[in-house]
Amino acid sequence: MGKEKIILTGDRPTGRLHIGHYVGSLRRRVELQNSGLYDKIYVMIADAQALTDNADNPEKVRQNIIEVALDYLACGLDPKKTTIFIQSQVSELTELTFFYMNLVSIQRLQRNPTVKQEILLRGFNSDEAEENKKGIPTGFFCYPISQAADITFCKANVVPVGEDQEPMIEQTREIVRKFNSIYGETLVEPEIMLPDNAACLRLPGTDGKAKMSKSLGNCIYLADEPEEIKKKVLGMFTDPTHLRVEDPGHVEGNPVFQYLEAFCKDEHFEKFASCFVGKKASFVFHNLDELKAKYQEGGLGDMMIKNFLNCVLQDTLEPIRERRKALQKDLAYVYDVLKKGSEAAQKVAAETMAEVKKAMRINYFDPGVLEELIRSQEEKYQ
Repeated sequence: MGKEKIILTGDRPTGRLHIGHYVGSLRRRVELQNSGLYDKIYVMIADAQALTDNADNPEKVRQNIIEVALDYLACGLDPKKTTIFIQSQVSELTELTFFYMNLVSIQRLQRNPTVKQEILLRGFNSDEAEENKKGIPTGFFCYPISQAADITFCKANVVPVGEDQEPMIEQTREIVRKFNSIYGETLVEPEIMLPDNAACLRLPGTDGKAKMSKSLGNCIYLADEPEEIKKKVLGMFTDPTHLRVEDPGHVEGNPVFQYLEAFCKDEHFEKFASCFVGKKASFVFHNLDELKAKYQEGGLGDMMIKNFLNCVLQDTLEPIRERRKALQKDLAYVYDVLKKGSEAAQKVAAETMAEVKKAMRINYFDPGVLEELIRSQEEKYQ
């Protein structure tokens, strides 16, 4: 029998999930879950990591757990196939993090590009002399080490993430290699799995900013109502040089086309052909390449493109939104999924923790170990 194929991935519970999460990870998770190619799939709600920069507002994190769980289930994650669990309910993850801290230098953490970016994003400051800025919480600074614990507890060898997380996975690999070199082969080194659609590597915000972010207010949420989606799409940033309909347009760096790359299928062009019928001109497109070519040539207005994108997003998000509404009426079921998933994850983590302690020779009271320890010490002191 070959080595088991195990996936670990997850999200911080900072609020409802948006379409950036969907194309970047959620949609792929459901595909992987249903592929039958993986033996075990773990999806974690990282509430402990969320608390590293929300320690003064635990209720916010607590309330957001259900929001994330609802989005998971609405998108198609199946608790019969996927273990969905809450990070803080698996105490072994904290133990592993503590032991791994001894394998990573402060300087190495400071060089992690993802950590540096997140520190800037949250307005943390490394210079404590500047009292008007928040210092970096130690827990937040050690986030890559915590993530290594999350990945290794279940011996995950596949981690589907966005490109911005590559430095974090590399840090996990370094920790695994360091641990195994000191204590013997115990942990499994993971491989990163990036989105297969280039447009899904990082979906920009509706305002054209590089990243879709709740704090910037440039998100389309999975739970948004139809009118809200339409309002956000019609107000999207496009090509600032495309001032007149007849002007040639640019598709590179144009959020509307980036969203279409991520969401539209060839069948959408036939289904929503009416979007390209106007008072002054009408067009027939069969695929996105044809649409791009016409936009770049000139003569195609931004409003037609936005109306088409709106139809595509409505078609994609409507079933997710309706499933979410049904789940909201049975929250006891959702919490039961989280409870059972956390219990299953904790059981696996306990097994890994036992192996780690044995490798580190701190399993003093395991059966047979204590007797051998006493004998060796008695010989020493005789």
